[in-house]
Amino acid sequence: MPALHKRPLHHPKRRLPVRRKNLRDRPPLQPLDLLIAVHQRKPQPLRHRAPDRRLSRAHEAHEVKVHVSRVHVRPTPQRRPPPLPIAKNSPPLRSSRFIPAMPAPRYDFASDNTAGLCPEALAALTEANTSRAPSYGDDPWTARARTRFREIFETECDVFFVFNGTAANALALSACCRAPHTRILCHEFSHIDTDECGAPEFFTGGAKINPLPGPAGKLQPATVEAALRRGHGVHYPKPAALSLTQSTELGTVYTPAEISALAAVAHAHGLAVHLDGARFANALASLQHPQTPTPAPQTPLSPADLTWRAGVDVLCLGGTKNGLLNTEAVLFFNRDLARDFDYRVKQTGQLASKMRFAAAQWCAVLENDTWLRHAAHANTQARRLAAGLRSLPDIRLLFEPEANGVFVEMPPARYDALTARGWQFYRFIGDHGYRLMCSWATTDADNDAFLADAR
Repeated sequence: MPALHKRPLHHPKRRLPVRRKNLRDRPPLQPLDLLIAVHQRKPQPLRHRAPDRRLSRAHEAHEVKVHVSRVHVRPTPQRRPPPLPIAKNSPPLRSSRFIPAMPAPRYDFASDNTAGLCPEALAALTEANTSRAPSYGDDPWTARARTRFREIFETECDVFFVFNGTAANALALSACCRAPHTRILCHEFSHIDTDECGAPEFFTGGAKINPLPGPAGKLQPATVEAALRRGHGVHYPKPAALSLTQSTELGTVYTPAEISALAAVAHAHGLAVHLDGARFANALASLQHPQTPTPAPQTPLSPADLTWRAGVDVLCLGGTKNGLLNTEAVLFFNRDLARDFDYRVKQTGQLASKMRFAAAQWCAVLENDTWLRHAAHANTQARRLAAGLRSLPDIRLLFEPEANGVFVEMPPARYDALTARGWQFYRFIGDHGYRLMCSWATTDADNDAFLADAR
């Protein structure tokens, strides 16, 4: 290579060889798009991706050959969106680029989990936050809540608090299934089978979930009896628990007589009876205030009538869906099953150090039957919503609402129109079956707004 100092840099007859510039020790540059534009010797806009794959990784090499004479930069053309169609007699738009704002999403009927805290729970949290108290359930709020549960259910029972319904069900079933070679009978739509990510199987150490069919989300004694005869000896898991859901995942409610018949079959074969009561308050309120009142006055149905008197051994009582924050109660009416349950709660990370904040909410809603009043309100709103939807020609009720859920079948066009207006709710059954849930916070105005958009 000739020395660079032998000829002046501006010599007109000889072009100097291209000098290689080592870029290793220099600050990182981004010359990739510039090099490609020069290499192809034609004007191109500087883009983020390289049009020539031969140089797509040139910037990662230690040396880059640079010979730049001119750079052409051309801005990328911007396409204008087509003008929106304007209906007749509509007010003129200020600009053809006007884009209407999307409606804000509304989760009023997506789930009863979407509602906030009921005012009683919020006030209880504030009150419990004014002083210091012992940890891990040794506080006066927890003692008061446990006492109140025993008074309401009219029996001695062991009461524990956990953070959510999945933990409540999984841990309660682990107490019912003392060995991993067991199985749990439940309805095929039950939450423990379809919505808990295998938590019952995990916390029981491997117990098998045995889903069974049944009309309207309910199990039938004959179906349970037949399932108990399934398998032969050690070749099939041993039945250990029967799990019922109250109210069911389809919005229907077991009566005390129906629970008693199922519990009798289970107990005759040595099974414990678990009740998933995420919406137990709604079921109880529904039976206390039936849609068709009986002609003769009757003694109001009590929580005991719907649980231990009907044969239930353990109840997972939902608080979250009824306006509380991060708290569910597990009530063992068969107290033998509660042996070492406090250890299960601790081992699985469900023991709250500041348990008073969970217990204080229960104290607030258990007083004056506030928990049942909120549940009854949600049930009433569900029936009002169902009555409005029943009048629409292309919407069909799949089940008569008995609690706070409304299940309907609607055509895709109707669903698309409602979601375009911001309404959010789940497809729940088949291709065109949808679930609409009411809560303690649902108002008449919420119902009217949904029905107006559905018409």
